[in-house]
Amino acid sequence: MGPASSTSIDDQELLEAARGGDEDAFRRLVEPHRGELHAHCYRMLASVHDAEDALQDALLRAWRGLSGLRDRGSLRAWLYRIATNTCLDVIGRRPKRVLPADYGPASDPDDGVGEPLVETVWIEPYPDETLELEDGYAAPEARYEQRESIELAFTAALQHLPARQRAVLILREVLGFSAREVAETLETTTASVNSALQRARATVDTRLPERSQQATLRSLGDDGLREVVDGYVDAWDRGDIEGVVAMLTADASFAMPPLRTWYGGSEALRGFLAGGPLSGDWRWRHVLVRASGQPALAFYCWNDEAQAYLAFALNVLTLDGDRISAVTAFINRSTERPDREAYARFPEQPIAPQVHEATFANFGLPERLD
Repeated sequence: MGPASSTSIDDQELLEAARGGDEDAFRRLVEPHRGELHAHCYRMLASVHDAEDALQDALLRAWRGLSGLRDRGSLRAWLYRIATNTCLDVIGRRPKRVLPADYGPASDPDDGVGEPLVETVWIEPYPDETLELEDGYAAPEARYEQRESIELAFTAALQHLPARQRAVLILREVLGFSAREVAETLETTTASVNSALQRARATVDTRLPERSQQATLRSLGDDGLREVVDGYVDAWDRGDIEGVVAMLTADASFAMPPLRTWYGGSEALRGFLAGGPLSGDWRWRHVLVRASGQPALAFYCWNDEAQAYLAFALNVLTLDGDRISAVTAFINRSTERPDREAYARFPEQPIAPQVHEATFANFGLPERLD
């Protein structure tokens, strides 16, 4: 009892020091919560870059508003309240982020890859391992696992919710806050929170697959996952289009943000692969990583001028059993060229630094492989 009481006193003294203007004391107060707050901002905004900006803004608001913190024990809930409302402000100033399948219908490979969307509308992959997101549930009352709640399908589904419904669902179902705590955060009533949660659940449930990627990965196990990924990569390295298609589900999709173009189904994917990445015009290398709680392949393309393989696309794989049901290839190339032919030969275009940060640097991946 004595040591616990001493720790409590130390915590309170830390808070008082922060209130007195001690920046180091403030940093020590908030640092244990920084990772989970960053993940929360990402779930709200679907962008690592936006999440970092929102978190910095939220921490600045917290520093300036320390007088509003009642005691050390309520720090976590208080920080979530500030971070949530900061994200709501951001959402009010910019369009929602989506995946290509949410933006428009599937394309015909005979029409070419089309042109990118220059404006920032795409969901970004989340470096959950780099940022050390924990496994399991954030609280006993949570409905979704922490990694499940940053999977691409879940993140995309959240973006279809009105901002306050999104906040309610994340705070209640991912973080396990009570309806009363969420009502305090959003300055509304418990009845309004419960009503918003009911509507949010209905929307999200219609957009999520029957099985999360976390459940699929557990059912496969490490050996099963390795077999799927190795089979896909082996076929890709051999330029074996039929072998690649054999590793996909019949209705698999392949999307390539920032291109709005995406392809669905075996025949369309055969045409895309034959006329694009497996045409024989490019040589590839890959690095296996994880992104958004899912297996991912960082693809590098040979560049004659650099005499090296340069980072090109982070391909996040979505699995359905022992097959791949979706590939989302986050390309890091510049979108400044005005002609369609530039995007038909996207690997030859220059790297876009900010996109490269979101697709490679955030995952600790190098820009080139020699």
